[in-house]
Amino acid sequence: MPREAFAESVARFLDEEFAERPVLASSLGRMEAAGELDDLSQAAFEGRAARVARWLDRLAKIPAEGLDRDDQVDRDLLLAELRGRAVETEWQSWRRTPDGYVGLGLAGVFTLFLHRLLPERELAAAAAARLRQVPRALDEARNNLDPELCSGLLVKRAMAQCQAAITFAREVVPAEVSEEALGANLAVAGEAAASAYEGFMPFLEDLAARAAGSPALGEERYSRLLLSKELLPWDARQLRDRGRRQVDLIADRLAEEVDGPWRERVERLREQRPTTPEEMLRAYEAAARRAREFITRYRLVTLPEDEECSVEPAPIFQRVILAVASYSQPAPFGPSRRGRFFVPWPPLGASPSEVAQRLRASSFYRIPTTSVHEAYPGHHVHLVSARENARPLRAVVGTSFFSEGWALYAEQMMADQGFYLERVDELIGQLEARRFRALRIVLDTSLHIGDMEFEEAVEILVREAGYPEPTARAEVLRYCAAPTQAVSYLTGCLLIEALKEKFLATGQGELRDYHDRLIRLGRGLPMPLAERCLQPAEE
Repeated sequence: MPREAFAESVARFLDEEFAERPVLASSLGRMEAAGELDDLSQAAFEGRAARVARWLDRLAKIPAEGLDRDDQVDRDLLLAELRGRAVETEWQSWRRTPDGYVGLGLAGVFTLFLHRLLPERELAAAAAARLRQVPRALDEARNNLDPELCSGLLVKRAMAQCQAAITFAREVVPAEVSEEALGANLAVAGEAAASAYEGFMPFLEDLAARAAGSPALGEERYSRLLLSKELLPWDARQLRDRGRRQVDLIADRLAEEVDGPWRERVERLREQRPTTPEEMLRAYEAAARRAREFITRYRLVTLPEDEECSVEPAPIFQRVILAVASYSQPAPFGPSRRGRFFVPWPPLGASPSEVAQRLRASSFYRIPTTSVHEAYPGHHVHLVSARENARPLRAVVGTSFFSEGWALYAEQMMADQGFYLERVDELIGQLEARRFRALRIVLDTSLHIGDMEFEEAVEILVREAGYPEPTARAEVLRYCAAPTQAVSYLTGCLLIEALKEKFLATGQGELRDYHDRLIRLGRGLPMPLAERCLQPAEE
């Protein structure tokens, strides 16, 4: 029977996924291999490529007929995910960038202590075991990375991350436990990892000098991700054209809201910023609290019981590669509903001028809309609500076109509901943030289809988004490292806004009903699949 065959296939796929990617598994709350790091050898990557091809063939043989709507959606979700992986396999990023090798041990240890799903003694043993495997991961990088394919930009990005990894392994990890003996054992393992990272730096320096590759994915592959993975009707150039139109439309809206030239008003607002990282943290905490009170008072979405979102400085190793706020969800298969909203903390050792530039990117007028995006009712509300979906595949597989689209939709929805009206500067911040996401569409597509160079993209962000140059560089490097992620925000948002109009027009419920149903579909369906799930039953 198709339904039984499909259920068996999903269970087998997830078992293989967790066995193959123990760091992902533990971050999701599956702790069976909490002391293991992923295998990053050439043979392992070749095995993953074969697995993708095998699963594409297997799923294609399970007909949609005989499956109910949820099974059909899950089948198409998994097919879309695998088609995306086929593009990534073809690109061979494991031969092109050191990020995954440097970051594996960092993420693997950090998430263990973030979620704390094991007793402290077991947790410390798992973390120490992972730290001891860092030298192996870095040896695999030496074997796999090809100077002819590597981009010097991304190698230098990994060098900064490697420096942060040394401090993280040597100084931060041993302090994560309360027992002195456990801390001492972690210090030994952390020292081995730190020494391995130090020994890896000369390799990265040499690789950066010899790197001859480009970070551009290429127009054909980029378009295949949009069409086959995200199930969108636009290729890269068509999407770029949509982004350009949105840049102009939002600029017109800014001009309507501002008395006088909007760019001059925005430039003045950018200078009204926190003077210390601690003041910035307090401002984000206050904004997140106010947003939560607003959505509760006006019943805009149903908050799950026991949810909590703490506002914290970004992790040490993340600060050098990410210059904007971020969110870390509670483990989907764990018991907690506590998420973490990480604010963009300056890197260790940053000069006073670098700190000031980082703080300028968190000017007061921008903080409320960022807090809406990351916490209430953005990522945090979505991802703690998604846990209520009982289909395990949807906790593991997802797309940023849904998750980032929802978070940006939340910014606009809160504006429509009057959240920013008493503070006109904050409304300007929301509109400028939306325009920035439209700029991201233009920059990301242009970079990856080869129509724009790195420095040009940095210059545009400095000029058009008001970002300090270090922040702009970190942003553009992020686009280079993760093709299509930057376009997902506004693209997904516009689709969610269109779907809302259809939902309300069919009389299926009120605005809160739409929000509740949408965010409980899972971590992130491609938007055409989300629309299928929300169609009235008679259709």
